[in-house]
Amino acid sequence: MKSKKHVQIDNVGKNKMMESNQLEFPIVGIGASAGGLEALEQFFTNTPSDNGMAFIVIQHLDPSQPGFMPELLQRITKMKVTQASDHLKVKPNCIYVIPPNKSLSILNGYLHLFDAIESRGLRLPVDIFFKSLADDRQDKSIGIILSGMGTDGSLGLKALKEKKGITLVQDPIDAKFDGMPRSAMEAVNVDIVASAEELPVKLINFLNYNSSEKTDKVIDRKTKSALDKIIILLREQTGHDFSQYKKNTLFRRIERRKGIHQLTKMHSYVRFLQENPKEIDLLFKELLIGVTGFFRDTTVWEKLKQSILPDLFDEMPDGRVMRAWIPGCSTGEEAYSLAILFKEAMARLKKPKNLTLQIFATDIDNDAIEKARKGLFTSNISNDVNPERLSRYFTLEGDGYKINNTIREMVVFAPQNVIKDPPFTKLDFISCRNMLIYMEPELQKKLLLLFNYSLNLGGIMLLGNSETLGNIKHGFKELDPKLKIYKCLSNTSTTELSDFPSSFYYKKNQSASKNKPVKINENIQSITYNILLQRFTPVSVLVNEEGDIIYITGRTGKYLEPVAGKANWNIYAMAREGLRNELPSAFRQAQQDYKEVNLKNVKIETGGDPLFVDVIIQRIEAPESVRGMIILVFNDVIPVAETQNSKLKAGKSTSNAKQKEVELELKRTFEELQSTREEMQTSQEELKSTNEELQSTNEELQSTNEELTTSKEEMQSLNEELQTVNIELQSKVNDFVQANNDMINLLNSTEIATLFLDKELNIRRFTDPMTDIFKLRNTDIGRPFTDLVTDLQYPDIDTHARKVLKTLVSIEKAITTISGKWYNVRIMPYRTIDDRIDGLVITFNDITTYKKLEFELKEANAALSKNLNN
Repeated sequence: MKSKKHVQIDNVGKNKMMESNQLEFPIVGIGASAGGLEALEQFFTNTPSDNGMAFIVIQHLDPSQPGFMPELLQRITKMKVTQASDHLKVKPNCIYVIPPNKSLSILNGYLHLFDAIESRGLRLPVDIFFKSLADDRQDKSIGIILSGMGTDGSLGLKALKEKKGITLVQDPIDAKFDGMPRSAMEAVNVDIVASAEELPVKLINFLNYNSSEKTDKVIDRKTKSALDKIIILLREQTGHDFSQYKKNTLFRRIERRKGIHQLTKMHSYVRFLQENPKEIDLLFKELLIGVTGFFRDTTVWEKLKQSILPDLFDEMPDGRVMRAWIPGCSTGEEAYSLAILFKEAMARLKKPKNLTLQIFATDIDNDAIEKARKGLFTSNISNDVNPERLSRYFTLEGDGYKINNTIREMVVFAPQNVIKDPPFTKLDFISCRNMLIYMEPELQKKLLLLFNYSLNLGGIMLLGNSETLGNIKHGFKELDPKLKIYKCLSNTSTTELSDFPSSFYYKKNQSASKNKPVKINENIQSITYNILLQRFTPVSVLVNEEGDIIYITGRTGKYLEPVAGKANWNIYAMAREGLRNELPSAFRQAQQDYKEVNLKNVKIETGGDPLFVDVIIQRIEAPESVRGMIILVFNDVIPVAETQNSKLKAGKSTSNAKQKEVELELKRTFEELQSTREEMQTSQEELKSTNEELQSTNEELQSTNEELTTSKEEMQSLNEELQTVNIELQSKVNDFVQANNDMINLLNSTEIATLFLDKELNIRRFTDPMTDIFKLRNTDIGRPFTDLVTDLQYPDIDTHARKVLKTLVSIEKAITTISGKWYNVRIMPYRTIDDRIDGLVITFNDITTYKKLEFELKEANAALSKNLNN
């Protein structure tokens, strides 16, 4: 009988199980700000009331005013709308709205309210709730960003993405205020982007697809083949090989993309990738999982600051340039965190040292590297970076923060594939966190050996919380097993690096315009006209990323002219003098993001009077079919001289006009110079990175050359030994051939028919006399012996053979044939030298003569007995 205490424990366990089962329904967090009410109304108007989901609305509200959001939303939905209260249990088919002047979190399906610390100013309730939702619901968390200004929600979506949650964003074109949607799309690779009306349907379809497509963990052969094809397509377009990444990770990410496009079969998705090269780029981004943040896992950084780095500094000679490498750096937060920590740790030294740190931060994502190089971050980083560090190492720029030059100059960012590109060497510190967990054990081992080779003796290696050294422990000492901090004690020998990376080729992601020629059709025309009607006025030109003209609207003769010779439809070649000088730098600037670039009062020489024109250059973000292309819009303006004539005299007007023109020219030249400087800095970093890799490879080649010389001598010695062994083996083969011939002759000389069978009763070997009993040929070896034609009247031979194989007890019987012959059949187990049963031996001894004598003797005895009786 159970005690009362045990019964209570069982009941608590049952209640927890029931509670966890009830929480299986999706919980959706919705973040919105300015223009959010309209978007929320559109969203919930198109959401069925019995959808099986719970919605938590996080809206930026005035802290001094009561909240009317629940009443407003209740008018347009049949779902119950409630203002969130402390310790409120979340239920499906309900909407919960955050109250004013509060922040909201969730734990085990219960909502918890916190008082807002900031009464006004920067408040990030969406980030706070999304992070809490990600921790509580893991891969079942869902986050939606609707209309709003600012960047709130971006870091929250990153947290959701890290936990494999679903992320949705209102299309910036559809949003009344596009600040929050655009910031979210720049922060992560969003799963679904659509208008507020379309988001509910797409979300429900995606969830229904996931629930209906719950597949086994085991990947069958057909799915494996499709997965291999996807890996091939990724390798061909991006230049990166995912074949050694964990198959379940690849499979989950591919399933997510399939769900977005409502494709049920893997081979259908393969076909979709072939027809839509841009989807390959999106899948590539999905697989990268570029989640990072400043001072992530604070306990790790505190340990580095308090003890690990100071101990490392003590071992360094004065004037040493320390070297660190951060593979998989994403957008640079961790690299900058290490640089800041280095500065702080140096300031804490009791005996100051003249040490500097050079950080090499690499990633295979070129877009992430470009963001890292700029050093621009949203205001949300104030959640991760304390005010003291913000004021010391960052400067306010627009709505965000920019890293200071002192920190920026410590870091070199470069695109690199750690699997195939040469590593950085002579390092004092390596930080590779949460990258190895996505790779197969064989690849993990290869990279850990590579890191060991790259580190100096006494160097520090930092891994992620879920990563271990595996079997590679001989070269490292654990400094903190919980925080995964290791010290290099001995370096990997180069012979262990059997597949040393040596590639220097960085294959750039190919855009769809490079993979497939753009077709000029009515769809392009209608799209172009729609864009112009919404945003611009003609004359305009649509070009691809290379500057090749795709479509022209209006008369462009004043700005462009065909060049002599072979037809060339490139904008750089066709631009008239004046525009030709201004266009390249502005075009490059426009390719950086989706913001407008304006050229004012550009003077164009037309052969007569000069023409002044304003040019708007912008990269197109949507619709998808023209995404990434550039549109140029030309607007004629009144010459500067004419605007001055009404107020000033002609002479003075001309002088002022020339001065104005010179000032504009000087301004444009300065902007172009600034752009060139930035490009030079990027090129310098890449050259520095490449130089390090070349030095590393050169050292490796020198070492390999020495080893090859030694190996050559060893191979010559080995070759001589092999020749000796070969002669001995040849002698043994001859002995075996002779022994085999002797055995065959011995068996045939006994004239006993012998049949050798394997464990499946298939023929392994037989002697020549067997052909008189069974219709045997050499080609029958390997066939079941029961399939052969025989004269034996022994129907139980198969049964008896299996019985002997099972009991290991021999059976012996006298059997006759149709022709009247008699054989003594003996079935015995076949034993190997090591006493292992490996089949059967069946012998057939001809006893016809003995049987005839036996019968004659019996007949004579019978006759004699009869005579005696008479």
